[in-house]
Amino acid sequence: MRIFLFLLTNAAVLLLISIIFNVLGLGSFLHRQGIPLDLNSLLLVSAAMGMTGSFISLLLSKWMAKQSMGVFVIEQPSNSTERWLVETVARLARRAGIGMPEVGLFDSPEPNAFATGMSKNNALVAVSTGLLQTMEADEVEAVLGHEISHVANGDMVTMGLLQGVVNTFVYFFATIAGYLVDRALFRSGDGEEDRGGYGPAYYITQMVAQIVLSILATMVVMWFSRWREFRADAGGAGLAGRTKMIGALKALQRAHDHSALPGELAAFGISGGIGSGLARLFMSHPPLEERIAALQNLR
Repeated sequence: MRIFLFLLTNAAVLLLISIIFNVLGLGSFLHRQGIPLDLNSLLLVSAAMGMTGSFISLLLSKWMAKQSMGVFVIEQPSNSTERWLVETVARLARRAGIGMPEVGLFDSPEPNAFATGMSKNNALVAVSTGLLQTMEADEVEAVLGHEISHVANGDMVTMGLLQGVVNTFVYFFATIAGYLVDRALFRSGDGEEDRGGYGPAYYITQMVAQIVLSILATMVVMWFSRWREFRADAGGAGLAGRTKMIGALKALQRAHDHSALPGELAAFGISGGIGSGLARLFMSHPPLEERIAALQNLR
């Protein structure tokens, strides 16, 4: 249902933009500049390119996480720690109303954990060896509750689809910019409109525009990532207890190196890096002190 609603929203946004462009006469303007660009077709192509990559990434998310982090999935617990982990995740998953996730361990001295997967009933929750070594059982339980909340909230799907939406518009507007510079300014397509020819300015402009627009789009995605961290903290407090969740975040504060998760997994860890100034706009996680304050003020 979440995927369907996001696709429906994306289609509605595409339709709205198409209507706005037609009302403003952008298509006619482009044709007067010698740019034979069908905006409706470009929107559809951009959506296909933007969403396809996100769906593939989401589909392969568990496999990629296991490979990149060297996750050992606990199929049959071999000791009391593994047994406690599996039983705790199972209990929290039942409380959250989701299917039992796979439970895994990855070797890292930094305290961290992450959740990923295609859906809330087909997920993976993994914790680092450093987290088990540096945190008390109640704090680990809260971290697991945080990750289970990510799964129950469908954050992996939502983040993937949001990335697909912004990718759609990055490609769309970058392509228009490339055509405008190449055909309207450099006139490289003069006499070639029927063949759709364009010069090197198109490729250069589109590449630069994609880089700039991707940076702006990343700010949007990271803002949403920070917002859902507050929500997952509240969910973890609801599942394991607010005192335990605050204790877990304070334990993370005492650790100097917060995150060793690579790439896309960083957004789904229990904590992220530290940033200030403009760097804050690109942080996947809010500062720990802000998260602790939010839990302390939670009604």
